[in-house]
Parts: sequence; structure tokens; C-alpha cells
Amino acid sequence: MNTLVAWCERIPHSLIALLGRFSIAAVFWKSGQTKIEGFALDLLDGEFQFGWPRLAESTIPLFQHEYNLPLVPPEIAACAAATAEHVFPVLLLLGLGSRFSALALLLMTLTIQVFVYPSAYPTHGVWATVLLYLLARGPGKYSVDHWLASRSSFGRRA
Repeated sequence: MNTLVAWCERIPHSLIALLGRFSIAAVFWKSGQTKIEGFALDLLDGEFQFGWPRLAESTIPLFQHEYNLPLVPPEIAACAAATAEHVFPVLLLLGLGSRFSALALLLMTLTIQVFVYPSAYPTHGVWATVLLYLLARGPGKYSVDHWLASRSSFGRRA
């Protein structure tokens, strides 16, 4: 048993962080893709459509009827969500502004949990766990953040 524990403790943080970044970015990216038309990019499914993205016809009604956030007009919420679900996953995948992106997606997860799908706490709990891990531990060595830190005076050891 001690051998198994010792082996598990050797799993590198950078590997866990990379897998977490990729996985949670995919969740939000795929959701964002359902909200737009004119641009589609899914490397794993082989779907490519390059054009100027715009909100899909179904997006604003979705925010009017199903999502219905308090205090935020559906048109603004729809545009903000579609934008956030494309920008932050890309940044997180690259490992650029990782903690900020993880925080933004965590706040989005909490908003979805509280106002949209309160019974989906098992799914949102997994998302929150991955995002909290990235907030607490950072993106790991395989990230632009790590590369930038190693280039700065803060990242160099004397």
C-alpha cells in the first residue's frame, strides 16, 4: 500500500494541471460553440468553419427563458457568456493568465449553479474542483505563464 501511495505522490503537478486545463477548457469551449454561428472549431471532431462569429438565433431566447439571470438583460448575458466561453478557455489552454481565467470560469460556474441549474451540483462541483486546483497550484510547467515567469527577474534564482 505504501508503494502505491508513493507512486501516486510522484504524479507531477504539471501533468495534472495540463490535463485539468485541457479538460475544463473543452467543457466551456464546447458550450460557447453552441451559442454562436459563423465560426466553428473542434479539432477532435474535425469540425472547421472559419468566419465572423455571431450569436446563434437560439442564444438570446435561451437566456430569456431557460437561463434568465437576474439583473442582467438577456442580450448582454448571452453576448458576455458566448465571449467568456471562447476567450477564457483559450487562455487557460495556453496557460496564459491562467489563474485569472480559472477565476473567471469559476465565477461563471457558480453563477450557473446558483441561478440556472441548481440541481446540477455534481457536475458543477467537478468543474469547481478543477478550477480551484488551477487557482491554488497554477498552470504548471507546460504553460505560457511558467515560461514568462522563468524569463522575468521574479522567476530567476540568483
